[in-house]
Amino acid sequence: MKILPNLVSHLGAALIGLAALHAHAAPAVHDRMVEAAGLLIHTLQAGNGPETPVVLLHGYSETSHMWLPLIPRLADRRVVLAPDLPGAGTSSIPASGFDKTTLAQDIHAMVQAMGYRKVKLVGHDIGLMVAYAYAAQYPDEVESITLMDAFLPGVGDWQKVWLLRDLWHFHFYGDTPLKLVQGRERIYFEHFWNDFAADPKHSVPEADRQFYARTYGQPGRMAAGFEYLHAFPQDAVDFAGFAKTPLKMPMLVLAGEKASGAFLIEQARMVATNVNGVTIKGSGHWLMEEAPEASMTELVRFINAPQAETSMRSRAAD
Repeated sequence: MKILPNLVSHLGAALIGLAALHAHAAPAVHDRMVEAAGLLIHTLQAGNGPETPVVLLHGYSETSHMWLPLIPRLADRRVVLAPDLPGAGTSSIPASGFDKTTLAQDIHAMVQAMGYRKVKLVGHDIGLMVAYAYAAQYPDEVESITLMDAFLPGVGDWQKVWLLRDLWHFHFYGDTPLKLVQGRERIYFEHFWNDFAADPKHSVPEADRQFYARTYGQPGRMAAGFEYLHAFPQDAVDFAGFAKTPLKMPMLVLAGEKASGAFLIEQARMVATNVNGVTIKGSGHWLMEEAPEASMTELVRFINAPQAETSMRSRAAD
């Protein structure tokens, strides 16, 4: 009878197919709590390839959750780490130290505790400020850096940046603001998600809005978030000092055409010598949500490129 050999043959083919499917499956993303700098820092981790690890740093009104679409695209070659900044997500809430210099030291301590030394950095919004402060303090440990749509306090004419058009929210902290937003976190964040987008209907998705509002609604999280903004005057002093020593590693700047535009690229060239500036056409501030494919294509291209292939240029991307 040929039934048994045929069955074995079909099973063998099926197993080979499953193995091939598994080989091309997206790397698993794991949650980790890393003890560093006296804090517990929640981190998403994926990948185990040989190339330089990349650290993804989120911005205000979001958490490490924002990087979930990008992580699989980078984790096929390297370890990818996406921490919740201290105070955000499920990381510890420090009593102080929300200036970006200190936050960068916290993330650096986390990277060291996980056994990594040299990294590539990507930061959006507040995260780009932390990334810059990390690179400025530990330049020999940063292979490349990507800044995604916001600004660098203390650099150039920074107080005229587009994102500072509504100054009220940068002075919105303390007991009364906390009472006003308690239970209304989403109403508060809608200002950012809608008004900083090119089109509010194509900004942060509904499911993510619910997730972030719920996450920041946990005890102490809104107060910590306010402190990220409250620290800008100190950040401006620190960054003005950092800017005196230009960064030499390759830098990619991704700016939304309808948000930071050329301003962030111009700022970057005041603090670094090898800047690759890309304006994402039609996008506002929320690059990962408004223009995910264009943004992730640029990110993956830059991060995966051999260092010798990165060079200074500016262009627009669809």
